Amino acid sequence: MSYEKVTQVQSHLIIGMKQTLKAMKNGDISEVFIADDADRHITQKVASLAKELDIPCKVVASKKKLGAACGIEVGASAVAVKKLIKAE
Repeated sequence: MSYEKVTQVQSHLIIGMKQTLKAMKNGDISEVFIADDADRHITQKVASLAKELDIPCKVVASKKKLGAACGIEVGASAVAVKKLIKAE
């Protein structure tokens, strides 16, 4: 489940719409999660940019549960996972 994946990579998350969009434009993101119950006009920006940049975009049901998976006490409309740099 997507919430579990978010919980597993908490130290590599960017939480929030503005921060997610900025990081996506900078090429720092490997995957994006958006909440289905968030305002469409907000999440559509992330979904469109993800499609344009060929970044996997997963939809989860609840922004409250997405926020909880991130370790915060409020809902999260969008969350991005930073690219992991592999050590050689």
